Order: sequence, then structure tokens, then C-alpha cells
Amino acid sequence: MSHIIPRIQPTGQPAWQTSLAQAIRDPQVLLQQLKLPATLLAAARQAATQFPLRVPQGFVQRMHPGDANDPLLLQVLPLHLELQSPPGYGTDPVGDHHAEQRAGVLQKYQGRTLLITTGACAVHCRYCFRRHYPYAESNAARDGWDDTVSLLRQQTDLQEVILSGGDPLTLTESRLQALTDQLNRLEHIRYVRIHSRLPVVLPERVNEALLTWLDSIHAKVVMVIHSNHAQELNHEVATACRALKGAGVELLNQSVLLKGINDNTDSLCQLSTTLFDLGVLPYYLHQLDRVAGAAHFEVDDQHALQLIEQLRQRLPGYLVPRLVREVSGQPYKQPLFDLT
Repeated sequence: MSHIIPRIQPTGQPAWQTSLAQAIRDPQVLLQQLKLPATLLAAARQAATQFPLRVPQGFVQRMHPGDANDPLLLQVLPLHLELQSPPGYGTDPVGDHHAEQRAGVLQKYQGRTLLITTGACAVHCRYCFRRHYPYAESNAARDGWDDTVSLLRQQTDLQEVILSGGDPLTLTESRLQALTDQLNRLEHIRYVRIHSRLPVVLPERVNEALLTWLDSIHAKVVMVIHSNHAQELNHEVATACRALKGAGVELLNQSVLLKGINDNTDSLCQLSTTLFDLGVLPYYLHQLDRVAGAAHFEVDDQHALQLIEQLRQRLPGYLVPRLVREVSGQPYKQPLFDLT
């Protein structure tokens, strides 16, 4: 596995943990590093009191210095617009609390259960629909995995377990193994799905130890990564995705349609084709979840539908992601169609 970033640094700490610890948390550091005007600092610090800044150095290095409208920067830089509270935006836009069976165990759709494994993320995306989620109280691993797995054992109609968060890959392999060793004993679980942004923002997380853990899972493993713009997909991300594919992991991508970031046909086309070159199938293009603090990212439905129509004209059908919206209480994600 010489193509994988080494698992252990000379200090004895995995490289990804070092990168995670060195993530930028101070807006002033981010602005200075990118040579952006100090006039942005006051608003960034004020918005960061509501939802802190966090972004790995490796992701920052893919941004263009001096460009305040860089599509990667806009995903992570706190802005004064986050302090606005228009009607229709709230703290639980997709009904997570209503779907909770026990702490951190959500069932919204038949045959699938989602586990909130951790509140930690490698990056704080400003549009995150769980930016207000009470992770301290609602965590499937809060008291260990036993109670959670006991509940899953009783649900014999369950086919898929989804590991989410936060980001499950911020957990160590030993903590992940403690869960999946128990899931391996549940014969009705056919799929384990992992939702993670780390292969994109912290690709060194895909190391030999992680691949060994993935190989230990008896169920079919599906990983849904999260990339919104082709500029995110550098050589290190390509290496991580190819290693995951080589380990037999099915790779899908979900994006969020974001105003000023990827709400144009060229960006979405380039994203789909670049993902496919890395062995990742474009899966979902989400309309924004209406979470408080993210209203400035919203793209209206008509424009979204026009973009999908243009993608269909320019790309093979398998490269066109499904345009969807998650609606609280609905039995599946709602596809958007032009009914006019």
C-alpha cells in the first residue's frame, strides 16, 4: 500500500490526527494566510461565536489567496450574513429530533437507521444542517455502543446502518471497530453506509489502519463523500478515493447547491466529471436545508431545475446527480421535478 499516506508519524501520532489538531480555528489566521482584508475580521469573529471556524490547512491550501469569493473559502469563512434570521429557517430543518428512537439513533426511512456517532468534524461547513444539533445529549456512543446495538438487534427488518455525525471518520479505528464488531453479529444488516467529508478535506485519514478496519466489516460498505466543487479534488483526494475503491468500498458523492459557490452549469459539470475520474458516482445534489445561519446560500428551485436540465444536455445520465430536498416527516428524500 505504498500509495497510501503513512499511518504513523515519527511522533507516533497518525498523520491525520496531527492535521486535525492543526486545523485553523481563528478567523484572523485564515484571513492573514489568504492575504484577505482585515475588514472581514470583525464580522467573521462575530459569526464564529454562533458556529466556530474550523478548517484543515490542507483544504486552505486549495484556496486562491486574495480571492474573497473563492468557492472553497465561502464554504468555511464565517460571515455577517449568518447573523440574519429570515422566516422559515430553524435549528432542526430536517426533523432529526422527531426521528430519534433513542439518543443519537435516528430512523426516518424504512429499513435504514442513522447513528450520530460523534459531534466532531474536520471542517465546519457554514451551511451545515446540524450546526445547532445537541451532540452532547444525542450521541449513539455516549454510553458505549451496547444499548444502540441492542436496539438494532431487535429491528430485524433493518437492512442498512448509516454512520453519520459530525463525521464518523474523526473517531479512531478502535472506537469504530468496537461498533462494527457488534454490527458484524447482526445478520440482517446488509449494508453499512458511512457519510464523511474527511476523504475530501482531510484525505490523509484514508490510511492503512482505516482500510484494515473497512475490510473487517462483513456487510457491504458504501461511503458517501461530500464535495461541492471540483477545486476541492486535488491529487491527495484522488489517492484517497482510489485507495477506498481498491478496498472494495462503493463511493458516492453528495453535494449541496450553494449560491455563489456551485450554482452554475460549468462548476457542476466539472464536479461530476472529476468525481467520476476518481471512481466516485455523483449521487445527490441537495437543495439547501433551511438551517438558521445559512439563508444566504439558498438557490431558488427554478434555477436549480434549470441547472439540472443543462446538466442532462451536457453529461451522460449517470453523471447527473439527483436533485432532492429533505423534508421532515417524508418517507424518502423528495426529488425536484419541473411540473410546469
